Amino acid sequence: MQKVVLITGASSGLGRATALHLSKLGYRVFGTSRNPKKYTEKLPFELLPLEITEATSIKTCVAEILKKTHRLDVLINNAGVGITGPMEEIEAQAVSDNFATNCFGPLLLAQAVLPQMRKQASGTIINITSIAGYTGLPFRGVYSASKSALSLMTESLRMEVKGFGIRVCALAPGDYATDIASRRYHAPVLKNSAYPKYQEGLETMNEHVAAGNPPEEIAKAIAAILKKKNPKVHYQVGPFMQKLTKTLKKILPSRIFEKLIMNHYKL
Repeated sequence: MQKVVLITGASSGLGRATALHLSKLGYRVFGTSRNPKKYTEKLPFELLPLEITEATSIKTCVAEILKKTHRLDVLINNAGVGITGPMEEIEAQAVSDNFATNCFGPLLLAQAVLPQMRKQASGTIINITSIAGYTGLPFRGVYSASKSALSLMTESLRMEVKGFGIRVCALAPGDYATDIASRRYHAPVLKNSAYPKYQEGLETMNEHVAAGNPPEEIAKAIAAILKKKNPKVHYQVGPFMQKLTKTLKKILPSRIFEKLIMNHYKL
């Protein structure tokens, strides 16, 4: 039986690359976008409207898929947004909005698909987190926090649903060449800010994304996870030094690790 996959944020970047790759492998893929009508290119997968922060939109999207296929085998919670800014200066509403997309939205999606997966006694949920979620990074603290929260929620959900035959894991990418930098929320660079290094750090972050690996690497990693009988709870994909961050944080004295991060961001 052809497996049915739902990928959020599939109109560009990692989501699009994954949707195209899984379609080639024979999965029936449904992607989502806030406004699918904007994309007129013929795609090998169906693009459905979804506002990930709205429960009604999520329920409608999932119901549409089940109406067409009567099953749902894989949820890939890929949709997410970046955010930057000094912790002192970033607006509280911007923080709330980021968590709504990066953390609460994936939870609402999982809640929407789990009844069907329990009915099938099978299913896989892959939450796309970030290597940035392993460490509080300068001027990226909110993004790190929202992705870290999603990572821990993944661990909890995985244990809760394992008895139903449902597999849950998190995939943490490093920097990849996508358009996330153009869609990232940037706290304004204030004229008399106490954090002049923020502007420089912003330029460095955007350079890292632009020089990142192709998103097809993530697509292949997801396909490999779907083939595993017992996937691990956490996977990392990205440049070696970025993947090493998690290990270094464990083994180095905190002051040494902090110094490495500060040097990287030229603080």
